[in-house]
Amino acid sequence: MKRYLVPLALGGLGIGTTEFVMMGLLPDIAKDFQISIPAAGHLISAYAAGVVIGAPLLVAISGNFGPKKILLALMGIFTLFNGLSAIAPGNTTLLIMRLLAGLPHGAFFGVGSVVASRLADKGKEARAISMMFAGLTLANLLIVPLGTYVGHHYSWRYTFCIVTVIGVITLIFLQLWMPAIPINRSGNFRSELGVFKRWEPWLIILTTAIGTGGLFAWISYIAPLMTEVSHFSANTISYIMILAGFGMVVGNIVGGKLADKMEPVKACIILLASMTTVLMLIFFFSSYQVLSLCFTFMAAALSIALATPIQLLMIRTAREGELIGAAATQAAFNIGNALGAFFGGLPIAAGFGYSSPSLVGAGMALVGIVFARMLWGMQQRTALSFPHKVAA
Repeated sequence: MKRYLVPLALGGLGIGTTEFVMMGLLPDIAKDFQISIPAAGHLISAYAAGVVIGAPLLVAISGNFGPKKILLALMGIFTLFNGLSAIAPGNTTLLIMRLLAGLPHGAFFGVGSVVASRLADKGKEARAISMMFAGLTLANLLIVPLGTYVGHHYSWRYTFCIVTVIGVITLIFLQLWMPAIPINRSGNFRSELGVFKRWEPWLIILTTAIGTGGLFAWISYIAPLMTEVSHFSANTISYIMILAGFGMVVGNIVGGKLADKMEPVKACIILLASMTTVLMLIFFFSSYQVLSLCFTFMAAALSIALATPIQLLMIRTAREGELIGAAATQAAFNIGNALGAFFGGLPIAAGFGYSSPSLVGAGMALVGIVFARMLWGMQQRTALSFPHKVAA
């Protein structure tokens, strides 16, 4: 790994931990604050809302600062509010801290992905971006299970302390190893917003928000699914999260290579179709423990494999506003997070059981395919009409 990618991967490690560990901590937080699991699920939605708000807002106020200063500021905000989450006295306070901790998430990944693609060797942009997302996948393999274990056996507050320490380490390596390169913004924030006058970026956002929402409809309630439907012991949830994390590590590698070998939009369609199938299998076969574990690995792999193709797709589509475009994609991921957690919780609240969110997720992934297919058709028509632009 090139040195400049290390702080980006570390940032992904911290962000991935705080985002995904909440799924495993829901029962413990719900018990501590004496609220229902669907109510505790609002903590997931609050973080996602923070990402959606923060991505365009923080990019807008970053002005013409270089990426190093922007990333340092974003990670400072992230570290502060995760630290305050550890001492939240009640559910309302924790909800606010989760919202504020989510603000820098989208902008960090947005700026980081642009930097990674700019500094990468030609033809290896997707793999460079995937190395940044490697931190997120390693979080799911190592730190999320650790945080789930610590939260279940000791206190969920210690888990947020772990995230805070990762944030401090990231700040150190950003200062030491991130090169001071210009962001090369072609205009002011208002002019960069002109990229959204075209349909293509909106189709990417819809594909991301709704398609990847299928993942969060399932994984937001993975702890009760595994204990109540698959009948695993609560003590095994941390090990199941390790399995999901390993799937994400594998999926991230596959997604990066796939996006470098074919058009990113085609990779997205293939991955979303596969995710739809696996989520439906989870709905029908979660009562079988071995199959449940197999499908957990597969769904986790497919979900994170989408991250690099979608991010590269937006960067290439929004060249004149790549920074705001990349941040918008991350916001869309977390709109999917919020939508998935919300819609996934509805059938549970209606009494349909903990396997029902996976069926909701399959439906959301299927809708994502529709939008991705529309984008592909639009790109094909553009290629036929303006072949010189495609060649460029």
